[in-house]
Amino acid sequence: QHLKSLEYLDLSDNLMVEEYLRNAACEQAWPLVQTLILRQNRLKSLEKTGEVLLTLKNLTNLDISKNSYLSMPETCQWPEKLKYLNLSNTRIHSVTRCIPWTLEILDISNNNLDSFSLTLPQLKELYISRNKLKTLPDASFLPTLQTMRISRNAINTFSKEQLDSFQRLTTLEAGGNNFICSCEFLSFTQEQQALAQILIDWPDNYVCDSPFYVRGQRVQDTHLPASECHRAALVSAVCCVLFLLILLTGVLCHRFHGLWYMKMMWAWLQAKRKPRKAPQRDLCYDAFVSYSERDSHWVENLMVQELEHFDPPFKLCLHKRDFIPGKWIIDNIIDSIEKSHKTIFVLSENFVKSEWCKYELDFSHFRLFDENNDAVILILLEPIEKKAIPQRFCKLRKIMNTRTYLEWPTDETQQEGFWFNLRAAI
Repeated sequence: QHLKSLEYLDLSDNLMVEEYLRNAACEQAWPLVQTLILRQNRLKSLEKTGEVLLTLKNLTNLDISKNSYLSMPETCQWPEKLKYLNLSNTRIHSVTRCIPWTLEILDISNNNLDSFSLTLPQLKELYISRNKLKTLPDASFLPTLQTMRISRNAINTFSKEQLDSFQRLTTLEAGGNNFICSCEFLSFTQEQQALAQILIDWPDNYVCDSPFYVRGQRVQDTHLPASECHRAALVSAVCCVLFLLILLTGVLCHRFHGLWYMKMMWAWLQAKRKPRKAPQRDLCYDAFVSYSERDSHWVENLMVQELEHFDPPFKLCLHKRDFIPGKWIIDNIIDSIEKSHKTIFVLSENFVKSEWCKYELDFSHFRLFDENNDAVILILLEPIEKKAIPQRFCKLRKIMNTRTYLEWPTDETQQEGFWFNLRAAI
């Protein structure tokens, strides 16, 4: 009754509870009060606090910080002219529509908030430092915001798009957060010269928390290696180089028959695991005959007749007749050569064009040198110029240079001598 002209009242650091406040702020007790400070009392209910203060029609500034509210109800009632509200250090962990939409300044710092998604269309200043926020609030909830202090939260980054969404923002304090100094974040902070005019605590309070090797450095002074910032381009370049290398390797393999040699090396390694030489009792054939399919008429109608029908007969191994069906052809070649006393090569232009003849020649060459014996017999069915022999038949060139061979005579009178020499060689 005696405080009719009172405009500013400070009741901080007392033992005030809602019931005492109700008695003190009764109807017409403080009709002109505009600023009321109730900091660090024993207030516990925001809903009751708002109801008690409804009698203060001119109240615009309210400080109820450092009270133990803990939680916030969904709705509250407040004086209609309230513009400033201080809820800092009240241990609340979420915000609701209990906060009046008429506010222009809200201080909700030093609480346990992990998000802020409240629409306050008239809010100009937001103080929300020392909470647990991971991102900046959505600008669509705060269309008139001019000042935001959000330091010492759990924010690890923000972007140009986020800042631009606050169309009226002129002051931002966001230091003391755990910034991830990614390439995008560093590029944004270093290229935006106007950023220093908005960030009032730039650059000293903006420190990298990760990556580990830049932890503790100021964001402004941090520079990541090019390999970190241009990883996509680097991966693309490496992929292109690998593709070109693979392409080049493929071309070279095709040109110089590299696939031949890889196949042969694998098959040879498999063959090397087997016994070096089959015991004499395991030999099934007198000779394995390697020939081109196009020369099969000569082999099957002449050679077989002259050797297998001779007395005593010679047992020949022919791939068309004696290879085991379903078995890998290279294994058939290896086993047939190893189980044969000799290997006969029927050389012709067709022979050097045959892929499988090349395998047979290579395996017999391995055997010739590994076992140091005289296992190879060469029959020259037709004249072959050494220059015409493909490069992949290098072993054939070597054998022809170091070993004698039998030439098939076109003169019938000399053919009997040819068969005699062949039987003797076997």
